[in-house]
Amino acid sequence: MKQTLYNLISRNKWRTFFFILVFSLLLGLIGYVLAQIFSWGIEFYFLFGLIIIFYNLILYYNSDKLALTFSGAKPASPEQYIQLHNIVEEVSIGAGIPKPKVYVMPDPMPNAFATGRNPKNASVAVTEGLLSMMNREELQGVIAHEIAHIRNYDILLMTIAAIIGGLIILFRDIFLRSMWFGGRSRSRSSQKGNSGAIFMIIGIALAIVAPILVLLIRSAISREREYLADASGAYILRYPHGLSSALAKLGNYKGKMQNSSDATAHLYIANPLGKDRMSVSNLFSTHPPLQKRVQRLNELVI
Repeated sequence: MKQTLYNLISRNKWRTFFFILVFSLLLGLIGYVLAQIFSWGIEFYFLFGLIIIFYNLILYYNSDKLALTFSGAKPASPEQYIQLHNIVEEVSIGAGIPKPKVYVMPDPMPNAFATGRNPKNASVAVTEGLLSMMNREELQGVIAHEIAHIRNYDILLMTIAAIIGGLIILFRDIFLRSMWFGGRSRSRSSQKGNSGAIFMIIGIALAIVAPILVLLIRSAISREREYLADASGAYILRYPHGLSSALAKLGNYKGKMQNSSDATAHLYIANPLGKDRMSVSNLFSTHPPLQKRVQRLNELVI
């Protein structure tokens, strides 16, 4: 079934909104249960909320530097990488954003990622393997995908998801440690009778389930953003087949990146550990299957 770029982009945006809503509701439920168990006041939420937000803001403003350092990316010389700079500049003009900084990673695996907190402070990095494997149309498609991530503020969205997820994990740890060491708050909750016991059971269940749900929701958001960047990149170029051809080549590559980890895997256009090569992904995958992404792009109507 053929579908337009506008329909695909709209659907992916709504799905992302839904996942963020579920994330927020889960955080609210956990906070309410913990408040009932330990008789916490509003001061507790304010204090720990500030701590986790401050921590994530530090990461947010330095995430680009960390990602570029961990990947071994080096600034791409305009004289040596003339075509790459030209493509980044023309795609940026088409997307209506400033040209991001351009980096190259000395890795034989074809891959790329974008980072930066907003279009004015952004970078695009590609591997030597990508430059040697892709023709101009395919490289243009990859760059358009990364530029779409920048224009769609995906780094900001994933930071928000990280903040909410971090709060959920923090509350889980506080609950488990309070149960382990006991204390005044726990004794208060035990005095509430049946209602206290019920909230304690709910709290234990959430402590077990919440981390799993956090991983599921964050992975789902990451997969939807990949679909959205594919569609947005095709929209920028008005030509989806360059990217679909590039993704097909990425799917046929069997190796892994030298400097890669699960912590940064969500940044790349293809999973650097090769976990998106199968036709079906699991619920914890940060990337949809490359085969499915190629199929979606080939079905788009410009």
